Amino acid sequence: MGRSQELSEFKRATVMACHLCNKPIHEMSLLLNIPKSTVSSIITKWKQLGTTATQPPSGRSCKMAERGQRVLKSTVRRNRQLSAESIAKDLQTSCGLQISTTVHKELHGMSFYGQAAASKPYITKSNAKRWMQWCKARCH
Repeated sequence: MGRSQELSEFKRATVMACHLCNKPIHEMSLLLNIPKSTVSSIITKWKQLGTTATQPPSGRSCKMAERGQRVLKSTVRRNRQLSAESIAKDLQTSCGLQISTTVHKELHGMSFYGQAAASKPYITKSNAKRWMQWCKARCH
């Protein structure tokens, strides 16, 4: 079982059934192929809270809803040269969202970064030939 994988309600209920039948933790672990620490934490949660259901994640929820994220993504895709401030103003008018610093964080979460392309001179064959002649003259 992977570290980020959620345990099903059925397995949680099976752990509790085994616990109520007075099975030891190590037997439950082997029987259900779950780590002993997970079995122990399910039993502890049941004793403390009276439920084995998973709780919602703690912490601050996202300020930008799914619709706002879609609008942000389409705005950036239309014009990648916009600054974060102008994008925030655009979102404020279209969605009615009051956000400023969130735009920068959301864009990074969507893998959009403020990177400008390096300026590259247009080099024709004749320019390249002149450049090589000039480099040879300077080196010798």
